[in-house]
Amino acid sequence: MPRTVTVKGVGAVSIKPDHIEITLNVISKADEYAEAVNAANAAVVKLQDAITSVGFAREELKTLNFNVKTNYENEADDMGRYRRVFRGYVCGYRLKLGFDMNVALLSRTIDAIAGSGADAELSISFTVKSPERVSDELLRSAAQNAREKAETLCAASGVKVGELLSIDYNWSDINVYSVSSYAAAGEAVRGITPEFEPEDIKAQDTATFVWTII
Repeated sequence: MPRTVTVKGVGAVSIKPDHIEITLNVISKADEYAEAVNAANAAVVKLQDAITSVGFAREELKTLNFNVKTNYENEADDMGRYRRVFRGYVCGYRLKLGFDMNVALLSRTIDAIAGSGADAELSISFTVKSPERVSDELLRSAAQNAREKAETLCAASGVKVGELLSIDYNWSDINVYSVSSYAAAGEAVRGITPEFEPEDIKAQDTATFVWTII
């Protein structure tokens, strides 16, 4: 059996975000199912009008989730006993608008959304357009890190790194979002231009390498 050295390589990268994602939540409540849905649909149309006013196409506003739920509340009677009371329906949309990093366009888009009358909750995330690029850089970094560790260990032990026998890598989702974010609601943010300079995206990944020792 050949002598071996086993090393876990740690890859680390720091990348500037190059893509913006705006997520919008629209909620409507009404006594009747159709009223709740129609109100939510009307709010979505307002948001579509808002983004087209700053240069986007209507279809660029993507639907991530749509749901309609019954709305119940707990109500106490004169004896202090609680019972569930039907209060109608709640309709919700979760929408996303993504575009290349452009702070000026982001500010105009926030202003348009805030003034649309849609009463949407807004959050902003900073990410990368090509997550696979981050993954590739991480794996290259992990391989280089492992090789350097193996060579250091072998040199200190008076031996040399030989043939690469195996690589053990467990694929997992890599977080490609900056820790910087922004959230707001309603028309209160209209005319306000926040200063956006998001933190670089920092990610890590690992792989285990086995070499022979010569």
